Amino acid sequence: QVQVVESGGGLVQPGGSLRLSCVASENVFSRYYMRWYRQTPGNEREWVATITSGGGTDYADSVKGRFAISKDNAKNTVYLQMNSLKPEDKAVYYCKAWGGYWGQGTQVTVSS
Repeated sequence: QVQVVESGGGLVQPGGSLRLSCVASENVFSRYYMRWYRQTPGNEREWVATITSGGGTDYADSVKGRFAISKDNAKNTVYLQMNSLKPEDKAVYYCKAWGGYWGQGTQVTVSS
C-alpha cells in the first residue's frame, strides 16, 4: 500500500518561512521524482517544485528563489522550505509521488 503524508502547514505572516514535509512509502519515494503542488479554491492544482531521484530540482517561476525542495532518503521524506512568503502563496499544498499518488494536503495561510 502506498502512503503519502504531508505536514508542516500553518499560519505565517508575510515575509515569514515555513517548512513542509512529505513522507512517502519506500516503493514510490525512490522512483523517478517527488513533486509539490498547491491549490486555491476554484483553481486547478498548480505545480510548485520537483526533485528527481538523482537530486535534480526544478521550480515554478512564481516560487523560484524563495522556495527550496530537498529530500532525506534515509527518512523517505521530501521537504519544501518556503521563505519570503507572500499572501498569494496561501493554498493547500500537496505532495505527489511518481505513479500518481497524492497526499491529503496541508494548508498554508499567509496573513498578517
